[in-house]
Amino acid sequence: TRMTKPPRIFHVNWFRQDANGKFLWPGYGENLRVIKWIVDRCLSTGAATETPIGYIPGPGGIDMSGLSLSSGVVEQLFAIDRNAWTDELNGHREFFQKFGDRLPKAMWDEYHALEERLAR
Repeated sequence: TRMTKPPRIFHVNWFRQDANGKFLWPGYGENLRVIKWIVDRCLSTGAATETPIGYIPGPGGIDMSGLSLSSGVVEQLFAIDRNAWTDELNGHREFFQKFGDRLPKAMWDEYHALEERLAR
């Protein structure tokens, strides 16, 4: 049987860094801003933009008021690096192959769908 309300899954990388190794996100004290967007998304009210890897906060989706972020940081935070994601997929493939026939087909279907979206 299928779940009537499957869980929503979110991926957050709090540790993205700029070219100089400086963390882009201002720190743990500001994480509630992102968590609020996650809750808003669960309530179908959070602004979002579709990308090859899923939805990311849309313009105004995360309250950035009061933050003193350097120019271009917001764009870096939400940038999708297709090459990095393709490299990540290679690691997923290696991991999935360890399960052989035991890995559900649906997992491979999702893998190939992401691979296709990244190639566009």
